[in-house]
Amino acid sequence: MNTALLLIDLQNDYFPGGSNPLEGSLDAVRQARRLLEHFRLHALPVVHIQHISLSPEATFFLPGTGGMLIHPEVQPLPDETVFQKHFANSFRDTPLLGHLQQLHVERLVICGMMTHMCVDATTRAASDFDFECWVAQDACAAKALSFAGQTVPAGQVHIAFLAALQAAYATVLPVADILQQLTE
Repeated sequence: MNTALLLIDLQNDYFPGGSNPLEGSLDAVRQARRLLEHFRLHALPVVHIQHISLSPEATFFLPGTGGMLIHPEVQPLPDETVFQKHFANSFRDTPLLGHLQQLHVERLVICGMMTHMCVDATTRAASDFDFECWVAQDACAAKALSFAGQTVPAGQVHIAFLAALQAAYATVLPVADILQQLTE
């Protein structure tokens, strides 16, 4: 089965010192790096997704800032595909779907940030486009959310969204299990 790696929004603003740091972002990018190294070693397709904020109210991923740059741990090589997006869903108004279809990709290994936003939206869309989706649970990160006067800790947000994806849209696995299955 043709498999591609999709790295979503692993950008500087989500890391310590950035405009919107996430809990667990450093651990997540290290795990994403392990996936990236495997895909590079085996000459499998890699697609980096980079979010650029166009809204005047945006506070991160602003054009021309260091925060919008892809993190050094997963810096794209010159021959790797990078698509820029402006919405949570990586397929919306990007050439991603056509690119994957041209490569005859059937399965996506998905990682990145934020679990509860762009990873969730992209995984659901990918499943709707009939891709088999594997989400790397330890190569994603989230942040705490507040609703109706209650705060949900980042770890619980992360787990809740992964559980929802596992229920109908994806197989959710740690990176070690993904790597093992890819080499079998």
